[in-house]
Amino acid sequence: MADAHAKHHDYHLLNPSPWPIVGSASAFVLAVGLIVWMKSMGGGAGVFGMRGSWLFGIGVMGVLYTMFMWWRDVIKEAHAGDHTPVVRIHLRYGMIMFIASEVMFFVAWFWAFFDAALFPAAVHTLPNSDQVIGMVDRNALTGGVWPPKPSDNFHATFDPWGLPLVNTLVLLLSGTTVTWAHHALLENNRKGLIWGLTLTVILGIFFTVLQAYEYGHAAFNFHGHIYGATFFMATGFHGAHVIIGTIFLAVCLIRALSGDFTPKQHFGFEAAAWYWHFVDVVWLFLFACIYVWAAGVPAAH
Repeated sequence: MADAHAKHHDYHLLNPSPWPIVGSASAFVLAVGLIVWMKSMGGGAGVFGMRGSWLFGIGVMGVLYTMFMWWRDVIKEAHAGDHTPVVRIHLRYGMIMFIASEVMFFVAWFWAFFDAALFPAAVHTLPNSDQVIGMVDRNALTGGVWPPKPSDNFHATFDPWGLPLVNTLVLLLSGTTVTWAHHALLENNRKGLIWGLTLTVILGIFFTVLQAYEYGHAAFNFHGHIYGATFFMATGFHGAHVIIGTIFLAVCLIRALSGDFTPKQHFGFEAAAWYWHFVDVVWLFLFACIYVWAAGVPAAH
């Protein structure tokens, strides 16, 4: 009779979990709270009598709590032996699809930047008419060139061979250290794993500090100008991913210090390494396209 209930397959059937519904409810509260917060800015009336950021804060805490508890349960499943080879394959499929969805975000930011950079003066005069059509406001804003002509909200671009180059080297170096950690784990070298992860986390924090310093010395504003808007959306969204990836790797470091991960079973670390390499590659495109190709002359130092 007991054998009838034994597991005769490589799949893992999940136990009932509260986290999908808790996470969904928290995300809904977060979204509504963000709307309430934005509607109450500048003395606004808010929504349904609610004002301020308190509801948004509750939603954020709920989402973070769900993430912590859900991933804790996933780690427990791994320790219990539920992550069979078939399950690990599907976890990899899930991570690949997640990274692919993140790529689409950056496609949107690059699209916005190149649309403005390649067509800074897309205006036309109709035949047999004096009427001008097209992006007349953009032409007036950019001066018909890219980088745009200096204005109150835009003075100059960054020198790509200064701090942006340093940041590029920092991120590339972090890619080598996380690869070192991965190879050390495959060789069951715990010391190399921990040192590689430690250096990667330090370099990730260093990159974020340099990026914040760079933003503080930008010769253009985020608002009021198309260059600043597209620049900060693309590089800022990447910066957010660096912060997330650094936290991801820091959690892996804590788990490694506590004895987690084996050469044969370490998907959590593998997913973090994939994510970090994705962040590396995106930055190379950002550096080449936005900092170098679209730098123009002169550049801010």
